Amino acid sequence: MNSVTELPFNRFIGIEPAADPSQVLRLPAGAQYLNHLGTVHASAQLALAEASSGEFLLRELGSVANVVPVVRRLESKFRKPANGTVTSTVSAPQGLEQLHADLATKGRALITVAVELHDESGAHTLSASVEWFITRLADDHRLPA
Repeated sequence: MNSVTELPFNRFIGIEPAADPSQVLRLPAGAQYLNHLGTVHASAQLALAEASSGEFLLRELGSVANVVPVVRRLESKFRKPANGTVTSTVSAPQGLEQLHADLATKGRALITVAVELHDESGAHTLSASVEWFITRLADDHRLPA
């Protein structure tokens, strides 16, 4: 897999790669994403935040074979209502060296990825912290393609 945008759920809801290299992913503007107030629904924003943290990990771990990341915890704070297209940025978490070391020695690791969402007006709409549990599969165990 080259991007989390290829996952069926992320395709279904319309998450796309961001055009701006300083951003990770985007959720385009659309009536299907709106809540009862006419702003982007909380669940749509949470899906974008989770996918963005996963995209960061995919890029970081792309060269590491046979690893399976699973979300362990997601914490978020909604800051302002989101309108229109929503884009994400990710902060490189501390502990990337420890992540690689733990995978090599223990076969498992935890890492937390910080994600920020902004709407098309530039409003900061959500801050999230996504904790991932990552385990290395034995060489004889493969995930389905």
